[in-house]
Amino acid sequence: MTVQAVPLAPLKRRAALLGLPLLLLACAEQAPPQSFPPLSFSFLPKLKLDVQNIEVENGWTPQPVTNGEHVEDQAPEAPVEALRRMVQDRLIPGGNSGAAVVTIDDASLTRVADRFEASFAVHMDIHNGDGTRSGYAEAKVARTRTISDYAPAAVRRTLYELVKATMGDMNVEFEYQIRHSLKDWLQTTAPAAPPPPPVEQQNLDTPEKS
Repeated sequence: MTVQAVPLAPLKRRAALLGLPLLLLACAEQAPPQSFPPLSFSFLPKLKLDVQNIEVENGWTPQPVTNGEHVEDQAPEAPVEALRRMVQDRLIPGGNSGAAVVTIDDASLTRVADRFEASFAVHMDIHNGDGTRSGYAEAKVARTRTISDYAPAAVRRTLYELVKATMGDMNVEFEYQIRHSLKDWLQTTAPAAPPPPPVEQQNLDTPEKS
């Protein structure tokens, strides 16, 4: 019987190729999960309004998109929650009556062709203590971002970055419109000056003791 020797090099090459999928799978399992921290605006200066209460209402409902679809549920940070948090982080009440009501008018994330589109809008009504409206301001912003990778992880990352950038625009526009249209309701948030020290008094009618 003749025994034929098999070269070791092809066997090693075949073993390496067979083990490659397992190696890729192991690397994928060890990849750290994506982190999408909630957007926060609490580090920014507060806007203090001369009202007793501040409320946030969601008046937005998704509308049909021509040649597109809504993708809010695919974003790690829902636009409605980001807008609500911005209002809660930026506005504080400082009055004894009245209310400021911020209504979310648009919180759309849509996909049209090869791009994502973000469209956010809010408006604020100032009501006196008797319920009559005495002030109004609105802010609208929009951004788009081209889709370069259709993998689910890449889509989530792109939508998160789009929401973050659009909320940055909204935060600036929101403050500008308040300072422009509602300046009469703005109060200072600077700390009050400390009271002067008490003045030492001496009764001049009482003779000093020797």
